[in-house]
Parts: sequence; C-alpha cells; structure tokens
Amino acid sequence: MSKKGDMLYAWTNDAEIQKKAELGGAVTALWKHALDNKIVDAVFVVTKGYDLYDAVPVVITDSKDLAKTAGSLHCGTLLMAKLVKKYLDGAKDKKIGVTVKGCDAMGFYELAKRKQINLDNVIMIGVNCGGSVSPVLARKMIKEKYDVDPDKVHKEEIDKGQFIIEYEGGHKGISVDELEEAGFGRRPNCRRCKMKIPRQADLACGNWGVIGPKAGKATFVEVCSEKGAALLDGAVKKGILATEAANPKGLEIRGKVEGAMFKLADKWRKHDFEGLGDGKDRLKKIMNETSRCIKCYQCIDVCPICYCVDCTTKNPAMVPPGELPVNFMFHLIRYSHIADSCVNCGQCEEVCAAEIPNALIMHAQQVELEKMFGHTPGVNMELPLMAYVEEKEERARLNNTGSDMIYQNVFNPVAKK
Repeated sequence: MSKKGDMLYAWTNDAEIQKKAELGGAVTALWKHALDNKIVDAVFVVTKGYDLYDAVPVVITDSKDLAKTAGSLHCGTLLMAKLVKKYLDGAKDKKIGVTVKGCDAMGFYELAKRKQINLDNVIMIGVNCGGSVSPVLARKMIKEKYDVDPDKVHKEEIDKGQFIIEYEGGHKGISVDELEEAGFGRRPNCRRCKMKIPRQADLACGNWGVIGPKAGKATFVEVCSEKGAALLDGAVKKGILATEAANPKGLEIRGKVEGAMFKLADKWRKHDFEGLGDGKDRLKKIMNETSRCIKCYQCIDVCPICYCVDCTTKNPAMVPPGELPVNFMFHLIRYSHIADSCVNCGQCEEVCAAEIPNALIMHAQQVELEKMFGHTPGVNMELPLMAYVEEKEERARLNNTGSDMIYQNVFNPVAKK
C-alpha cells in the first residue's frame, strides 16, 4: 500500500494511452481509472486546440476522450483554479479531477480558503513545471531564433535546459538561458517561480529523477496525500498502472534539479525586483507603469484571488468610472487586497492590453509581505493577515502605523534592515 512520502516510478499498461502519452502515461492512466471507477465525475485538463500555441481547457466525462489530452503544452498559460470556480461551481456538488502545475495548485488553495472551491471534491495531480512560454512570444521566438515557420512546428518540449521544437523536416534545441538573455524563453513570472514541484496536490508527477531503463518510459510520482495514495493504489490494483520504487540516485538527481531551479528563480527575482527600484523610486515607477491602464478589468477577471461580486474597484465613490488616466487609487485598492496572496501566476500581466508588468509589481510586494509576516500563499489553508474570509467581510484592518510599516517594507525593502 502506498503512503504519503512514497517516491515511485509509474507507467501505464493501457496500450491506447501508451501510443499517445509521454513519459509512461501515468497521469492519463490515473485519470482513466478515476473516471471509469466513478472516483470523479469529470476530469478538467488542457488539450491542444488549433495548434500547439492554443491551449484549450476541456471537461472530460468519458475516459475514451482522455488520450487526446496526453502530453504537455509549454505554450499553454491557462490557470485552472479560477475556471473551476467560474464554470464548474467551485466543485460544490461534483467531484472533479484536475491536472495542475504549481501556480494552479496555489490558486486552488487560495480560493478554497476563501470558500470559493470545495477541495474535498477535488483531486489534484500535480506536474513538475520549469515554466511556460507566452504563445504570442513563442511564435516570434521560433521565427527569429530558430529560423523556422512557427506554423510548421508540431511539437515542443523543455528538456535538459533546452527549448526543443520538432517541425516538418527536423528538430532544433536552444538553451533556455540563451533564449531568455535575448528576451524570449519562459514568461517572467515563471522565471521567478519557486513552486516547481506542486506538493500541495495529491500526487506530484514529472520526469525529473527517472533514470536507468525507465528513463523516458515512466513517470516519477511523489505521493503527497492519503487521497493520492488511494488513487494510485486503486489504479495499480485494476491493472491500468504499474509501479516500482524510485531509483535512489534518481531521487538525488530530482533534488538537484529542483535546487537548481530555485537558484535560477532567486537570480531572476533579484534581477526583476531590483529593476523596480526602492522607496520612492519604486513607487514612482509603479505609478508610471500603471498610468497606461485603461481600466478594462481583465487583470481582475483572470486573477485567481479576485472573486468578489461587489468589487471595491468598481465603486464609483472610490474610482470614478470613465476617468482616464486611471486614478492610482484603483491600483492601490487592488494591491492592498491581493498582494499578500499573489501566487505569481502571471495571468494579470498576460492579458493586460496596456502591457503593464502587473505580475512583477504584485509579486515583488508579495515577497516583501511574506518576509514581514511569514505567510506563503497557496501552500496550506492558513489565511493571510489582510484576507477577506467572505465577500464584504474584512478579516482585519491595518491602522495608520501598520500602513506606514507596509509602505516602508514593500516600497523600500532596505528600510527594514
């Protein structure tokens, strides 16, 4: 019997899944088992739409449709948590299985602790994530750096530090470091991310640490909950999945890969946050960047933390409608409401018509607040200091002294030394 903390190699015995899946097809096999045995009512995953730059969320209720969702899409930048809340009623009355990357899992926890998602009805299979690539930038990158027509590319992957494409007539790989130095590669928020293995999920899966005869043919699975252990054991018992203990050397390699990703994230955090400046310089930069805002509300619509029906930023007494340039109060309200819980998913920056670095601004503040109060968003059910437990019900208000302290630490990190 599996238990929390077990490290395994897993692969499917299903011939159909084997044909289409990557790395042993364990994740697809687990979802097939869950659907066929009524463990979940539906599986919510991402599949390729028109092309590999078009990631489409799909709800699967028939396990025969799962094979088409196998594999990864690094040019897919969706966030699953907000979609479950918005379109699947927060899993209130249905059991939903979801494949998640790190920021997805964090989003689920943040919405669950605000009573917007019922985690009891959600099974999460997490996948290791080194980062995703903006679809628009990916097409430009492939054309300019690879000298390949992006429409002819039929597969992409990130492996051994390279972004690799396969296309009609061959394949090419360029190091991610080289791409990022040229302004391409992973999204900025992904570069700063430290949630590479989503252990908040019930199972954490990936290819890091799979070595020896099983390399490329099996999935590394870390059991993270009793729910995950039960799903894994059930699939093995039914014969759709096979497992063996992970190679000890593979465990060491997996740890080194994760550690290297942490160091790289620290490098990018230093680079990006220092670029914002300190104190009044940071505040001026934020005010300048946000002055382009047209108040389209897309950042709020996609944010996994924003859920209020009566949004304060739409209160005409606080933020007059139709006013351009937008009053900076609009952004201050949003930052004070969200910054301590930002999961650095990058959605707000992805959709911004004015190309405001929203994710950078929010993430920089979140990191400073984490240093102040010790709260890390999206890893457990603990509420942050300034959280809203329910709509229109504020958990705590900071007094003037508290607000001054926030200013000194968020806009002037050096001041607290």
